[in-house]
Formats: sequence, C-alpha cells, structure tokens
Amino acid sequence: MHNGIDLDVYFLIILYPVAGLFIIEMIWRGIKIIPNWIKLLTQAVMCVGFGIAYLTMTVAHWLTAGVLLALAFALFYQARLSKLNPKKAMY
Repeated sequence: MHNGIDLDVYFLIILYPVAGLFIIEMIWRGIKIIPNWIKLLTQAVMCVGFGIAYLTMTVAHWLTAGVLLALAFALFYQARLSKLNPKKAMY
C-alpha cells in the first residue's frame, strides 16, 4: 500500500529522533557537571515534540508517534527517579 510517502522518507522519519537522542547524549557526556535527570528530561521533551509533529503531519505516522510518546513517558519516569535518588538511577 502506497500512501504518498517513499521509503527514503520513512527512513528519515525514523532517523531524526534517533539522531536527536544521540546528539543530546553526546552533549551530556561532554558536559559532566549537569545532573543526569536534566538530560533525561531533555530527551523526553524532544520525543514529545517529534511525537506531536508526526501526529500532525499530512500523512500521520501513528505508530511512530505512539512509540515516541511511550519512550517520552519512560524518560520522564526515569528523570523523576534520577532526581529523587541519583545514586539509585540506572543512567
């Protein structure tokens, strides 16, 4: 089934959030003085932004947006745990 979007566009739709997560991670590894929960919160906000953007596209990408919003929920939860008890956090 072809909905007007080519395969290379699907790869880019998947690649942009992954690149965003990677870039945020590399920046935080370079700057070690900032608390870890801020990194997780930044990644979660980025995932919510991409999720909303993918829902409002001309051809909505529901599954990709749903996965990004679920990841954002998990990142918000991890950020909360990391802020409450930094020694117990996994990240």
